[in-house]
Amino acid sequence: MSELHLHELPLSGLFSLHHKRHEDPRGQFSRLFCEGGLGALGATFHVRQINHSRTRGQGSVRGLHYQQGDMPEAKLITCLRGEVWDVAVDLRVDSPTFLHWHAEHLRAGDGRSLLIPAGFAHGFQVLGDEAELLYLHSADYAPGKEGGLSVHDPRLAIDWPLPVKNLSVRDAAHPWLDQHFAGVRP
Repeated sequence: MSELHLHELPLSGLFSLHHKRHEDPRGQFSRLFCEGGLGALGATFHVRQINHSRTRGQGSVRGLHYQQGDMPEAKLITCLRGEVWDVAVDLRVDSPTFLHWHAEHLRAGDGRSLLIPAGFAHGFQVLGDEAELLYLHSADYAPGKEGGLSVHDPRLAIDWPLPVKNLSVRDAAHPWLDQHFAGVRP
């Protein structure tokens, strides 16, 4: 039996990844990532970078971030502590769900991760006092290729579950989309 199970979400290429949990009197064990296992399920993902974040304050938001040009990145997001409302926005040129978003409630120990394909923006909101996330990236961070979307953009109309708080200076400065935004080619 496979350790990983993919569940397709409403936006093409976006998946919830479920991890099989093994428990015994000592505790539990879960495989969070297996490149071969994902490949067997039809999801190609090669890890180039791993990041960890800890975000304090209920309602705090990080994002919405993406990479463009020749450095688009897929992400695998896992909540290690606390709980978040994790958002993915489809920015892929010619996608039937261009500028649509989908959110998943991730909580520590729930046995799930969010597999976000290249060409999507990502952000999250902390639902408790603090949350820690583990991010696996398919591309190296490229400062000259980074982009961001405003979490308050009316064109996206993201329905955040809590009032948005504690945006970084950089995230607060992300502009609203205009008629010239053509999307990302993954």
